[in-house]
Amino acid sequence: MSYQLELRHFTYFLAVAEELHFRKAAERLFISQPGLSRQIKQMEEIIGAELFIRNKRNVSLTAAGVYLKKELSYIFNHIDFTVKQTSLIDKGSEGEIRIGFLGSAMQTVIPNLLIKVNKEFPKIQFSLEEMSNYDQVNGILSDELDVGFVRLARVPDGVSIKQVQTDTFSLVLPKNHFLNQENFTSVAQVSKEHFVLFSSDYSSIYYDKIMSICEDQGFTPIVSHKSVHAQTIFKLVESGLGVAIVPTSLQYGFDLKVKFLEIPRISQRAELSVIWKEDNRNPALAKVKQLLF
Repeated sequence: MSYQLELRHFTYFLAVAEELHFRKAAERLFISQPGLSRQIKQMEEIIGAELFIRNKRNVSLTAAGVYLKKELSYIFNHIDFTVKQTSLIDKGSEGEIRIGFLGSAMQTVIPNLLIKVNKEFPKIQFSLEEMSNYDQVNGILSDELDVGFVRLARVPDGVSIKQVQTDTFSLVLPKNHFLNQENFTSVAQVSKEHFVLFSSDYSSIYYDKIMSICEDQGFTPIVSHKSVHAQTIFKLVESGLGVAIVPTSLQYGFDLKVKFLEIPRISQRAELSVIWKEDNRNPALAKVKQLLF
């Protein structure tokens, strides 16, 4: 008997690939475990490749399975988005732009962009999600995002990057700290204090720049806490658990008992860039890109 691949085969495969457990995948799909196993075996026979390594305790993907999972995830993401875009266009919209961003982009860059787009293309809609650099790049590659706002020096082939903002750095201190605008001259003045920094997972290049600011002043900071969220960092500083160094623009939009002192006479700058996939087919993206640069 000959068989052909159907959409259900791909749905079943992705469930097992994500769960790496046939019983859990079967429960998720509301089918029997033996039935799911037969469908996966049938799929492997049609393709002519083993997709899973099975033993009594574990299920893992073969190299072919890893490749298929990556490609199918991209295809399913694109199908879901295409269906959503079709529905939006039918209702009179010009589509949706999916934006990933680091927190600092929400201070000025993204609000300014949304104002411009709303004025020029009021029928374009947006969805926004704060994400790490790593997750944004993966989202762009897998067609889950159209645009990302990142702090990166390099991006993978097929992804474009363009700088949109250059910012200075500021020292963040509790309100009652002895340093102020009049007596602050260098971060070396807080060399003995504990630091609360953005995690290197947030942006490795940004983390390295902060370390270099301190090292240029002759010390290595004592890092007591790390976070990927500015609000958390500022709350820790407010509580007296350390000082921080952040892009100056992050001082806006928070109501906490901290103060910001721009660091003078340093060469380091916080550079924010926008990224997008070069072969992105979302028609709304071309319109939005006109207003980015």
